[in-house]
Formats: sequence, C-alpha cells, structure tokens
Amino acid sequence: MSKIRTYIEESTDELMNKVSWPSWSELQSSGVVVMIASIIISLIIFFMDSTFSRMMEYIYSLF
Repeated sequence: MSKIRTYIEESTDELMNKVSWPSWSELQSSGVVVMIASIIISLIIFFMDSTFSRMMEYIYSLF
C-alpha cells in the first residue's frame, strides 16, 4: 500500500508544481486551431468520398 500512496503523492506533486498549464487565452486559441483543422479535414474527406462515389457510379453504369 505504501507504493500506491507514494505514487499518488508524487503524481500530485508533479501535477501541481512541475507542470506548466496553459493560460485561458492559449487554450482558446488552441481550441480554435483544432476546430478549424477538424473542419478542413472533414471537408477533404467529404469531397474525397463524394468523388469516389461518383466514380464508382460511373464505372457501375458501364456494365
């Protein structure tokens, strides 16, 4: 049990004193970057899927 207690104490100490937490404005700007990147990636996947679907419909219509 003492190993678990030591682990918890060291983890708490590290999270409270050794980790540099971002400020609120840094979190907001990072969140905006993640949202924009997610939107761009989802649009790319949407257009790739639509293009592939049209290509497959064309190929199937030939047979």
